[in-house]
Amino acid sequence: MVKKSRIVYFFLIIFALAALMIPTSEKIVNGIDLGLDLQGGFEVLYEVEPQEEGQEITDETLQNTVAALTQRVNILGVSEPNITIEGDNRIRVQLAGVEDQQAARELLSTEADLSIRDVDNNERLSGSDIQENTASVNFDDANNPIVTVSLKDGDQFGEVTENIINEYSFPNNRLVIWLDYEEGDSYEEEATKDDPKFISAPAVDEPLYTQDIQIEGDFSVEEAENLADILNSGSLPVELEEVYSNSVGASLGEQAMDKTIFATFIGVGLIFLFMLIFYRFTGFIAVLTLSTYIYFVLAVFNFIQGVLTLPGIAALVLGVGMAVDANIITYERIKEEIKYGRSILSAYRSGARRSLGTIIDANVTTLIAAGVLFYFGTSSVQGFALMLIVSILVSFITAVLGTRLLLGLWVNSRIFNKKPKVFGVKERDIHEP
Repeated sequence: MVKKSRIVYFFLIIFALAALMIPTSEKIVNGIDLGLDLQGGFEVLYEVEPQEEGQEITDETLQNTVAALTQRVNILGVSEPNITIEGDNRIRVQLAGVEDQQAARELLSTEADLSIRDVDNNERLSGSDIQENTASVNFDDANNPIVTVSLKDGDQFGEVTENIINEYSFPNNRLVIWLDYEEGDSYEEEATKDDPKFISAPAVDEPLYTQDIQIEGDFSVEEAENLADILNSGSLPVELEEVYSNSVGASLGEQAMDKTIFATFIGVGLIFLFMLIFYRFTGFIAVLTLSTYIYFVLAVFNFIQGVLTLPGIAALVLGVGMAVDANIITYERIKEEIKYGRSILSAYRSGARRSLGTIIDANVTTLIAAGVLFYFGTSSVQGFALMLIVSILVSFITAVLGTRLLLGLWVNSRIFNKKPKVFGVKERDIHEP
């Protein structure tokens, strides 16, 4: 006697999954952050160098540098930047969607060390004398943009200006404002250039006992805002030496994504077709669980805020292959049991039990390999490994447990009793028990 309630449960589960997946799929897909290779952007690898002789590069130093870089990236308005520490002295920055890559490179690498010097390059005030987060953009009487900052001690600035007046006569009575002054830089040399390295060099005619100073320059409003943002983001505790950079144009990334998505649809479609042709009804069950698998992999990836890259999509398709393998192993075991003359119910239980160990072994070994790749890999390798780990875990739930649940409902309903063709087994291939 057919137990129709089991079949009703099957369709209730399918309806529930459809009710969950159909309205939320688009939101999940659109919510996944795309990597550099899918939307364009740029990647740069820095080697961290001591800023001063004897400075030790520690984990804390690297973490502080990452925090400073993150603040600067926020100036660019980049969403979900990827800034990671690699090894003992390297930091990798990945900025997807950045259009002006040169500006981003300059913003990241500047030390933002503001100093005020005399014309002989002697430091009179350093960045440590400036109050944090006080830089802002204002306009002078001629409506030109200027940057104002506040000093910690107004009397100290007054003494500096007084000393300049006493030590230097016109036209050398100047406060030379530098950003990222380096040993060997010279005001005398830079002043002859059309685009000097120092920001400005205003003349001082009287002592200025004030905390607020103005940084004047031939700024555009955007340049003034950029300088204020850099000063407010703080100086880097180290020097950054660029050792590698990679740029991916937005159009190239878009093309790569379109081609990859197209190839993914073709590949998954062929897999579905193969399962339906060779495994018939059980192939249909596999298509259902594989569709569920893809949905939950993307949902989990969205939840953990993973960044999807081209290798990540490859890992997703690889996971589909592994899920298909799990289904095929199970179905072939069941077919073997049917050919030995067992009943459909007995063959299903025996086949499912015997296939489980093989599937677990395959998943665990791949999981170990993916874990090693994630631990020792960098950048896109880690993206591939993370997606592969998620794929393996989700495929075990959907392709193994899900298939057993859905197929088990039909088998236990006894509707397939004495119908081996449903499993792709011909009568003549069945041996007498």
